[in-house]
Parts: sequence; structure tokens; C-alpha cells
Amino acid sequence: MEYRFKSIGKNVTIYPGAKIVGVEHIEIGSNVIIDDFVFIVAAKKTIIGNYVHIASFTSITGGGECILEDFSTLSSGVRIFTGTEDFAGSGLVNSTIPSKYRSDVRSKVIVKKHAIIRGNSTILPGVVVGEGGIVGAGSIVTGNIDPWTLNVGAPARKIKVRPSTKILSMEKQLFEEYGLPEKLYQGFE
Repeated sequence: MEYRFKSIGKNVTIYPGAKIVGVEHIEIGSNVIIDDFVFIVAAKKTIIGNYVHIASFTSITGGGECILEDFSTLSSGVRIFTGTEDFAGSGLVNSTIPSKYRSDVRSKVIVKKHAIIRGNSTILPGVVVGEGGIVGAGSIVTGNIDPWTLNVGAPARKIKVRPSTKILSMEKQLFEEYGLPEKLYQGFE
């Protein structure tokens, strides 16, 4: 399948079993892998930075914005919801209902540099996963994740701090050897 993204970098692999809708809203950096069975619906700005891997059976949906910064990883089965509906009774709910009868809530999800969302985790609308943050497998993230922390559970909670010095040093070495890729998401936070 040929996609016509808003922009796309070099060395991008999108496996043929991926389903991507709204490509005109999507910017992709360089050195990106999107596995088979990934489902992305981009109704608004969606940015996938450099050196990003989106593993199989992951989805990004909801009608809001999503930014995956450089070196971020979405493991298999991750669900990112950028929007939802107000289920408290302020409108009818589900996508078959005309929008004037619904109470949609659209937001933005940002996964910062070096953050990792492990398998079968769920990220709810409005969440920022801080730089270097890790969400453990099977977690449900309802609020922001602090930078360089490991978070697990439902709802996800911080259980320890992750060291950053070696990771940031290796990033610097990579850029010295291969050059600095274009930063797509500058000014979008």
C-alpha cells in the first residue's frame, strides 16, 4: 500500500499489514519501524519522531493529537487513546451517532524521548509520558508519567527511578556517528 504522509523521513519501514488512516495528518521521522497489524487513525496532527518502533497489534485512535518523540517505543498490544466520549450522561455515545448528539472529548497524548510503553498497556487521553519514562506491561495510564521513572499497575504508579546518564550519552554518540536527525515536533508541546 502506498501512503502519502504529510512528511516522511529516510529508512522508514511500514509493514504491509499495518492499517493507517488520515495519512495527510501524519509526519514521520527517520529510522522508524511500524509493524504488521498496527492500526493508526489520525484525525489530527500525529507525529512519529526519529528512531521510533511501533510494534504489532498496537493502536492509536480517538480523534485527538499524538506525538511520539525520538527513541520512543510502543510494544505489542499498546492502546493509545487521544480522545473518548463523556460517558456521564451529557450525550449519546458511540461513533454511529451524529456528532451534535454526542459529547466527544478530544485531547493530546505525548510520549517523550526514550519513553517505553510495554506490551498491552493503555494510555488514556491527555497523558504525557515523560522523557525516559517506562510504563510496565499491562498498565493503565490515567495521568502523566514522571521523567525517568518506571510505572506499573492500574492505574499506573511510580515504583522506581530509571538512570538517564548512560542512555543520553549513547544518544549523543549515535548522533556524532550518524548525524542529528530532523526534530519534527519542536514547538508542538
